Amino acid sequence: MQTELESAVGEVLIDKEALSARIAELGAEISVDYAGRDLLLIGVLKGAVFFMADLMRKLTIPCEVDFMAISSYGASTDSSGVVRILKDLDINIEGRHVLVVEDIIDSGLTLSYLMRNLESREPATLEVCALLTKPDRREIEVPVRYVGFEIPNRFVIGYGLDFGERYRNLPYVAVLSDDALPEGL
Repeated sequence: MQTELESAVGEVLIDKEALSARIAELGAEISVDYAGRDLLLIGVLKGAVFFMADLMRKLTIPCEVDFMAISSYGASTDSSGVVRILKDLDINIEGRHVLVVEDIIDSGLTLSYLMRNLESREPATLEVCALLTKPDRREIEVPVRYVGFEIPNRFVIGYGLDFGERYRNLPYVAVLSDDALPEGL
């Protein structure tokens, strides 16, 4: 019998083994690139929590963490382009080496806004690490230094990614099934 969680899955795109292997590779690469520097990871809530926790455990360098919460989706499957900061940083990033950790980059609108906002705070360096990117959906190009996976233009759930705040707890990245979408979407 299929659980309610499993019934939301149309197709598994990235299984938990592939996620784990790629995150280990990213952790090794970031550790080399930031060796000898004081790294601050900024997680974008809520979706990046799972990725950031696993990524941090793969880093071999000291790092600090902080979080921002921004909103551009609401309950829709498309970014609205209107970005609101729901929770700002607790740490001053001026002069710091900052790595923004994102779950997914879709249109680029939200990340573009976030990067402009953070750049104005004068960090020493500012880079992005994204678990997933959808190049076919890009409206604004944003430089992403570290990419976990490029995926097709499909709505995905799991491993922190949600639809209406649900399905984040799936241990893999999957396409949301048509049956899980409310009528009209």
